[in-house]
Amino acid sequence: MAPAQSDQYEEHFDEGHSGKDHTIHARMRANSTIMDHTKILVANRGEIPIRIFRTAHELSLQTVAVYSYEDRLSMHRQKADEAYVIGKRGQFTPVGAYLAGDEIIKIAKQHDVNLIHPGYGFLSENEDFARKVEEAGLIFVGPTADTINKLGDKVSARTLAMASKVPVVPGTEGPVGRFEDVKSFTDEYGFPIIIKAAFGGGGRGMRVVRDQNSLKDSFERATSEAKSAFGNGTVFVERFLDKPKHIEVQLLGDSTGNVVHLFERDCSVQRRHQKVVELAPAKDLPVAVRDQILADAVKLAKSVGYRNAGTAEFLVDQKNRHYFIEINPRIQVEHTITEEITGIDIVAAQIQIAAGATLEQLGLTQDRISIRGFAIQCRITTEDPANGFSPDTGKIEVYRSAGGNGVRLDGGNGFAGAIITPFYDSMLVKCTCLASTYEVVRRKMLRALVEFRIRGVKTNIPFLGSLLTHPTFIAGNCWTTFIDDTPELFSLIGSQNRAQKLLGYLGDIAVNGSSIKGQIGEPKFKGDIIMPELYDKDHKLIDTSVPCSQGWKNILDKEGPEAYAKAVRANKGCLIMDTTWRDAHQSLLATRVRTVDLLNIAKETSHAYSNCYSLECWGGATFDVAMRFLYEDPWDRLRKMRRAIPNIPFQMLLRGANGVAYSSLPDNAIYHFCEQAKRYGVDVFRIFDALNDIDQLEVGIRAVQKAGGVVEATVCYSGDMLNPNKKYNLEYYLGLIAKIVKIGTHVIGIKDMAGVLKPKAATLLIGAIREKYPDIPIHVHTHDSAGTGVATYVACANAGADAVDTATDSMSGMTSQPSVGALLASLEGTGLDPGLNGEHVRAIDTYWAQLRLLYSPFEAGLTGPDPEVYEHEIPGGQLTNLIFQASQLGLGTQWAETKKAYEQANDLLGDIVKVTPTSKVVGDLAQFMVSNKFSYQDVQQKAKELDFPGSVLEFFEGLMGQPYGGFPEPLRSDALRGRRKLDKRPGLTLEPMDLAKIKKEINEKFGSASECDVASYAMYPKVFEDYRKFVAKYGDLSVLPTRFFLSRPEVGEEFHVELEKGKVLILKLLAIGPLSENTGSREVFYEMNGEVRQVTVEDKKAAVENVSRPKADSSDSSQVGAPMSGVVVEVRVHNDGDVKKGDPIAVLSAMKMASLVSIANVFQERIRANKHQQEMVISAPHSGKIGELQVKEGDSVDSQDLVCKIMK
Repeated sequence: MAPAQSDQYEEHFDEGHSGKDHTIHARMRANSTIMDHTKILVANRGEIPIRIFRTAHELSLQTVAVYSYEDRLSMHRQKADEAYVIGKRGQFTPVGAYLAGDEIIKIAKQHDVNLIHPGYGFLSENEDFARKVEEAGLIFVGPTADTINKLGDKVSARTLAMASKVPVVPGTEGPVGRFEDVKSFTDEYGFPIIIKAAFGGGGRGMRVVRDQNSLKDSFERATSEAKSAFGNGTVFVERFLDKPKHIEVQLLGDSTGNVVHLFERDCSVQRRHQKVVELAPAKDLPVAVRDQILADAVKLAKSVGYRNAGTAEFLVDQKNRHYFIEINPRIQVEHTITEEITGIDIVAAQIQIAAGATLEQLGLTQDRISIRGFAIQCRITTEDPANGFSPDTGKIEVYRSAGGNGVRLDGGNGFAGAIITPFYDSMLVKCTCLASTYEVVRRKMLRALVEFRIRGVKTNIPFLGSLLTHPTFIAGNCWTTFIDDTPELFSLIGSQNRAQKLLGYLGDIAVNGSSIKGQIGEPKFKGDIIMPELYDKDHKLIDTSVPCSQGWKNILDKEGPEAYAKAVRANKGCLIMDTTWRDAHQSLLATRVRTVDLLNIAKETSHAYSNCYSLECWGGATFDVAMRFLYEDPWDRLRKMRRAIPNIPFQMLLRGANGVAYSSLPDNAIYHFCEQAKRYGVDVFRIFDALNDIDQLEVGIRAVQKAGGVVEATVCYSGDMLNPNKKYNLEYYLGLIAKIVKIGTHVIGIKDMAGVLKPKAATLLIGAIREKYPDIPIHVHTHDSAGTGVATYVACANAGADAVDTATDSMSGMTSQPSVGALLASLEGTGLDPGLNGEHVRAIDTYWAQLRLLYSPFEAGLTGPDPEVYEHEIPGGQLTNLIFQASQLGLGTQWAETKKAYEQANDLLGDIVKVTPTSKVVGDLAQFMVSNKFSYQDVQQKAKELDFPGSVLEFFEGLMGQPYGGFPEPLRSDALRGRRKLDKRPGLTLEPMDLAKIKKEINEKFGSASECDVASYAMYPKVFEDYRKFVAKYGDLSVLPTRFFLSRPEVGEEFHVELEKGKVLILKLLAIGPLSENTGSREVFYEMNGEVRQVTVEDKKAAVENVSRPKADSSDSSQVGAPMSGVVVEVRVHNDGDVKKGDPIAVLSAMKMASLVSIANVFQERIRANKHQQEMVISAPHSGKIGELQVKEGDSVDSQDLVCKIMK
């Protein structure tokens, strides 16, 4: 039966391709026919058929493609005039279809084909196929079958070379099939040697052996691979040359015995004997050596009567001695660079020579062939250089290629929407560049690589960029093992892929809604924020496009912390610190305000608040929340804010020996953190300890002193100083301050976290401090929870405070700080004016009023002051979080009980100072009591039996320091039940952190590591790692406007995202696709800069079985992932079974790859012959016990799917 595609295929595959003479293609070519033959079939796939079709069309030939069922969507099928499937579905393997020579000849005969071009690979060097083509009355575009027979066998080719007096590397006299023969050769010639498949190339069946120990294993693997790839497992052996160049000569011969060369190519840049980058001509080959190589190549070709195109390959050692390797009797992948430097279409010559033309008739005599300039070819593949070049599979989501002067592209399946399968070669496109000099063409190739945008699958483009910029490549001095010998090439600087990652996040928002914890609903404000304008005293518009240059930071920068403190103390008015950028939104909006919204008002703020004592904008809860919930780098925020506001001192909140963490850390971590904070923009460090533990506080003070910052050692105010029954009285506070002053501080800070400092108490406390320390500035912080904050501040100012904290009007009051506008009005005319322009301050507030609506999903629902705070003493920053936590725990309706329990919990713990993290201890115990309906007495009586919250136990252990008055007994002992009890600061029990080791580990996990990364990791290891993983998946989201960070756009709505200065994405949501019942995912379609892009998003609300597998976490050494896509053909372990390092776990079957994988990054090659498939053994990275085995025999897996875990 004829091998034409069946009716069921025609509907899907036929796109009007026909060989009939009435087609428009036939009519267009009829007038330019220069050959008697009319139709050519290419027995190949990918880019080479397309390359051949193009030349064939120029020769007025009709073209025929053949394809496997798996290749039914391949581009080469569409580029031909006719296309036919090889066999029936399932008749051949994906590779076997292209090796089915008889079937291909049938198709050619049935469809009136005259010529068959084999391309390269597959049947191109198969003498039986060439002979059968000729016997069928067709023309084989290539050498004769006899020539292929003589040259296809490398041993025969060596014999021919020696007969022609062409030098060869010492090797075996003939094909070797037995290990004993190889052993005899090494006994005579020694090591190193190279074992090569006798009947094929492309690096398969090739092994370099350097010692006796690995000889037998290498021989067995080479023969197995050769048999799998070429159907014949015989090999030959020769001495291996260290660091040689690989030089090849392009040849053309005709049927009359004429042979010419088209000069040489340097193909030295290889990986495991497979070419990666090719150059023509060779850059630094001595002329005499070049001429001799060219002459030897022509001599060899003439000796066998070579016809058509071929390539003679040589090695050139470090002494410029050349040795013949083989002649490849086919067109080469890299023929394009020769075409570029000679201007000769090699494929056209092939076809015309096959049709009977002579070289002279084609004008291809040696004297007419010359070269111009240099050409480089890069093979762009879907291989992952960071993962041992394992092929990646999947759907190409974005494909944008290079172009321009001197850039040539020969592509196959490189297009948006293409499905990259594991069945075939991983090459997407060959990029060839031509220029006048080597350096110019190198730079042109780099430019072309940068222009490529390929998304959806990994590519080797980052590696190619690294290669082309290496000094050795720049000098043109590469050798055949250069890649394997140069590990720094794998320090990849790849495309950031920012746009597609951003679309991944936007797609997830569109399908699943926001994942930001604490968000309830969508923003109330969805318009564009109107930016404020500032006017000077003459009513002229102030230019806020540049930041203000006047401010207190000038004194600090020029004269240092001591001079700054003196200037503040000498100031006549009461300065303010603005908390809007940190504590205000922490207290009102769960710390969720993003960097982009701070920067949007930064320059205006630098003008309006230029006389501020400082701007509180960093540290405290904003540090971990930035990473944990906003997916931002807090250090990046600090640097950007500093650039935008250079004139106002920045203040941060430092939790003493905790840094910005919630528990004590080794001292060196605190010192390192403060050093980075000072370096990147923090000026004033408000240092406190949650228990007013002076030993804990001193760690932070010393660290800031060493870093060179302004030390604002701070006492936490708690309770009611006016109540004689409270232990925190005036004497207590003055005693603490005396110790602080003795240690050394530039400013005395008073931190009233709950807003319980009453005006009269403020007058007494601040007055007493001022009297005792007349030369040290005093800075007071409170919350306006009870509504008395402004009155307290006025009392403080009158008593001698130098600075107080306020927030912009629309972000003030209740759990936030008092209103700046109210304070300005209250101090007006008193001689204590803060020195701010009220109109400017109100203008800035218009921005925050709008912005607060944008963050409405995080409002706590507070409606007014809560004087009850004097009873429960819940800190303002904690109150909103506690309300949210209570609702999450189902205690929202029991808020009154929670507040009462908070008072009782505080009493149970000994009436402690309540500020992060001790306030959390009280809150956790309160919620524990309400959840379990425990009374004050219940906790005391049942303490030995209760499972207290972890924070409570940490407090009792002493991990947060020593509380004033000691721990409550017997509650502490009953709760701890034998756990340790610290009686000194926890840091003394901790070993110093190995910061260098941390940096190294971060770099290994994530590819980069800065000192700021080290500081972040030291504070919050898991939060930092989760943040970096999120950014790796979705990119830098700090550039995304907040509305679209929190909610999806309307369909058809256009919005802009500025990735960086001058790079803006114009985005529009087009549609959300239907749910896939098989995968539980949806396609989301966006228009990006006028180009339609799509992303696949898992619908987390879909009630379908999701068949996707979990991915292995590369940063977790216990997780073993599949190194490539394939089918599990064998599982050799079971759950709870013991394995040793290197033991096989499972066997994958796939195409092309030839590797035994040790996941400990040791890749050893092993091949099993099985219908042209390769098997990859997944080995244990370390010894341990198998857990969570995820696969079974017959399962299909994708690259990096989790196979199992191995617990040490």
